[in-house]
Amino acid sequence: MEAGGGVGVGAGPNYNPRTVEEVFKDFKGRRAGLIKALTNDVEDFYRQCDPEKENLCLYGFPSEQWEVNLPAEEVPPELPEPALGINFARDGMQEKDWLSLVAVHSDAWLLSVAFYFGARFGFDKADRKRLFNMINEFPTIFEIVSGSVKKQSKEKSSVSNHSSNKSKSNSKGRIAQPKDDDEGLDDDEEDDDEHGDTLCGACGDNYAADEFWICCDICEKWFHGKCVKITPARAEHIKQYKCPSCSNKRARS
Repeated sequence: MEAGGGVGVGAGPNYNPRTVEEVFKDFKGRRAGLIKALTNDVEDFYRQCDPEKENLCLYGFPSEQWEVNLPAEEVPPELPEPALGINFARDGMQEKDWLSLVAVHSDAWLLSVAFYFGARFGFDKADRKRLFNMINEFPTIFEIVSGSVKKQSKEKSSVSNHSSNKSKSNSKGRIAQPKDDDEGLDDDEEDDDEHGDTLCGACGDNYAADEFWICCDICEKWFHGKCVKITPARAEHIKQYKCPSCSNKRARS
């Protein structure tokens, strides 16, 4: 279990984001924690959601951590609460479907918390619209967990499997290396076209040419190296890369 300190969804008793920027930062932190639970930490999350336990909730924290715990005891709660009893459906569904269901409820909870702050601190129409537009720039947790946001199949086919001669590909797994400053404009445009819509399977952020990426050879999702703790040097010695989610599925099968 991550993020100790008892039940709650804030960062402390006096934690109250009051501006649009502060609420958005709070949203991003909670979102990152929830995505971590449902992707990189999915094995631990799955284990904690024991159907034999009482009603459990998945909390995301502004610190980008997550926690599975009982709901808040106070009525009404300090902040909107996540979906109750996510553990009860775990063994009655396919794992992918269950994780997608939790992701949908997590998306709804994130919005409710963000706009709770907006209502509490008197955001006007312009503030609410700006907050929503900032949030809407990110893919939903459901889109990341289910893979529906991925538009990479055509891009993957254009990157030859283990044999591309392009500087961003490697014979041992598919990787995208940071580009040198002296690379030509044509290469920049080609790279932008190929990876423009690519999103990290862990954090959901867009591809950037100055970052190291690696592709899972099982699910074919791309990841920031930093999100899956893979360095360019380590990638050189990986013949077939499996992301944390695919590795965990094989371990449980």
